[in-house]
Amino acid sequence: MSDPATPTGADPLLLRRVLDGRHHVLREEIRLAHAAGWFTPRQHADDEAHRAWVAAAMHEVARTPHQLLGFPAGVGGGDDVGASVAAFEMLALGDLSLTVKAGVQWGLFGGAVQALGTQAHHERYLPSIMDFSLPGCFAMTESGHGSDVQGLRTTAVYDPAAQEFVVHTPDAGATKDYIGGAARDGRLAVVFAQLITGGQEHGVHALLVPVRDASGAPAPGVTIEDCGRKAGLAGVDNGRLRFDHVRVPREALLDRYAQVAPDGTYTSPVASPGRRFFTMIGALVRGRLSISGAALSATKVGLDVAVRHGQDRRQFTDPATGEEVRLLDHPSHRRRLLPAVARAYGWTFVQAGLVDRLQEAHAGRLDEAATRLLETDVAAVKAATTWEAARTLQTAREACGGAGYLTTSRLPELRADTDVFTTFEGDNTVLVQLVAKNLLTGYAAGARGRLGAVRTGVRSLLSRAGDRVRVPLRTDVLDPARQVALLTAREEHVLDGLARRLRAAVAGGATPAAAASAVQDHMQVLGRAHVDRLLVEALDERVRACPAGPTADLLARVRDLAVLSRLEEDMSWFLAHGRLGRSDAKAVTRHVDRLCTELRPDAVALVDAFGIDPSWSRRAAAVDADQELAA
Repeated sequence: MSDPATPTGADPLLLRRVLDGRHHVLREEIRLAHAAGWFTPRQHADDEAHRAWVAAAMHEVARTPHQLLGFPAGVGGGDDVGASVAAFEMLALGDLSLTVKAGVQWGLFGGAVQALGTQAHHERYLPSIMDFSLPGCFAMTESGHGSDVQGLRTTAVYDPAAQEFVVHTPDAGATKDYIGGAARDGRLAVVFAQLITGGQEHGVHALLVPVRDASGAPAPGVTIEDCGRKAGLAGVDNGRLRFDHVRVPREALLDRYAQVAPDGTYTSPVASPGRRFFTMIGALVRGRLSISGAALSATKVGLDVAVRHGQDRRQFTDPATGEEVRLLDHPSHRRRLLPAVARAYGWTFVQAGLVDRLQEAHAGRLDEAATRLLETDVAAVKAATTWEAARTLQTAREACGGAGYLTTSRLPELRADTDVFTTFEGDNTVLVQLVAKNLLTGYAAGARGRLGAVRTGVRSLLSRAGDRVRVPLRTDVLDPARQVALLTAREEHVLDGLARRLRAAVAGGATPAAAASAVQDHMQVLGRAHVDRLLVEALDERVRACPAGPTADLLARVRDLAVLSRLEEDMSWFLAHGRLGRSDAKAVTRHVDRLCTELRPDAVALVDAFGIDPSWSRRAAAVDADQELAA
């Protein structure tokens, strides 16, 4: 069986540059500097050996500038949050325990001090955080409260006589749980607690609380436990923290958004308690976006392993040639992998756009509405990319057969390490509900709020397609204008329907909370519809920006496969709502099959563009590993 098509002749360097985006120089610097270093996966004797290696590697990472680019220039950083996220994505091509440890230290712990603290905190703490001489923790989640951050039960009561906060764990449910860095290395923690002054509660705020002394012993009043073995991320020392009336000075409050005077007087530049809370949590959006990027990197490593295995491994004889057939030449095999490769391209472009917007927000160039929209989109994409990672890595494992089950393929490790990505930095199901809630808030804000912005943006995009905009639902499913229109129309329809259901429920006597609880299924559909629109828009924009030629032609096929594979998966909705007809549905499946065939000769080139060195992926050997396992 010969290859079913010929390569497009796309420029491999241009293809990689398109994927690497605005930070392509930084990404290539990291590849060249660390090809034989931290990216090469290692086997460890046990969990403690893995943790020790991660801690040692953190000191090495700290000696490079790449992971510290997001910190203020005044303390040795680069004032470039976007570049720091790009560098974190590159680190995630290697050991994910090291990646998560770095994310805790510089993204969550250091990021909280940077975003929620003031200049005095920056000058006192950030240099030691950056060089890892002060390992830290981000102590938000409690045993009894995870996604419901406003319900946290740890307290921080101000004592004006001593000018100290008393941090306390009132019950077992208030134990800080699953805290990265707590079990072994952390010495200082950003602790989120209910702030109380003069007997009045002010909601959740963040304070700096010592948890260990320089010798590694628990600080007075602090109890530390190891969470024990986990399904993955064995090199991350997750632990539990309890506080027994631990006293910290008034200056320990990270007070960018709220201040407590020596006499206990509480003030804040943000008057509304609810708005203040979401402003503080929103300032930490970088961590959520970093997890999205790490999930994408792990997905790419898995696809690199599986596609190359499919290229090398042969099975079943072609009667016409007498030769065994490469796995990727079997239609069912390439259909398993190539749509996932195409979607990985799409999510990369979505992620790049969010990183650019994050940098704009960090520089103060986004207004409040644009900042809230960024937070909404980051939540949506974090859920989408981490779910995509879980699904794709399982598919990659199966596509490699027994070879993919061996640890030498790295696929079992990737599946285990990324599994928790769907629930930390926000449980995905809760995040999708948050996305829907934010979209509804904009919908009700006047002039149909966010929906009006959606429609304006889509009309602008479609207008570039000329006359096709007049009949976007009557043209071929390969028409980019129709693809955008289909996914935008779905988001609009679902949002309209959700708003109507809520209005009807409230009119019927339900409280707003009860009405919202009754439509959570609908909210899930809206959140996913929203992120699918982001996907198609990002793909179409990047294809249009690519210079005409073979590379642009290849990217256009990638775009079509990514979008049509999503349409195919949700075809029941489009059929049920009259957005596609039976002939359209058949055409979508036919085009997915055809695009998988056309992209087959470029399959290896597409994963080559991920820029993953062979030593980073411990690729599955093209041997009959099923027999090895049986033996």
